[in-house]
Amino acid sequence: MKRIVLFTIAVLLALPSGAQKYMTRNGYIGFYSHTALEDIKGDNNQVASVLDIATGGIVFQVLVKSFHFDKALMEEHFNENYMESEKFPKSTFNGKITNLSEVDFSKNGTYDVTVEGDLTIHGVTNKVTTKGTLEVRSDGISAASRFSLVPEDYKIEIPGLVRNNIAKSMEITVTMKYEPMSGK
Repeated sequence: MKRIVLFTIAVLLALPSGAQKYMTRNGYIGFYSHTALEDIKGDNNQVASVLDIATGGIVFQVLVKSFHFDKALMEEHFNENYMESEKFPKSTFNGKITNLSEVDFSKNGTYDVTVEGDLTIHGVTNKVTTKGTLEVRSDGISAASRFSLVPEDYKIEIPGLVRNNIAKSMEITVTMKYEPMSGK
């Protein structure tokens, strides 16, 4: 938790003052793998994120050990064998909404957005582009996206013994409920 707070403070200091910022400390990121042999689902409800509606900047920080699974053994294998969470304790995204002009933050509604930026997982950074939605409400902004990710693109090794138990591509679900930051 201390790391999330420090990350959030660092992000806030880096953003230009006067910008309209929204944040969450309890966003959701989940992943799902389906094969004929086994379904694997990991959920993380401790995602820190900041959205700057003036620039479209959006950042996420995910503590890898905060993913939870139905089976304790899956969680152990995820942290020790695949994600090496002691060596790579967090994953991050630093990006921007590319079609920001199509979102009217002064009007409640749901808007389709495209987000692109740098996604770092397991110490590897790749450029990603994904579609999502922003729902503007009087009490905040909700964001949602669903996309696919290939573990091998992030040098996550899947041993041959369990290769058929894990899908080659994972479905990633992102759901954030941003609230206005005080002092904006």
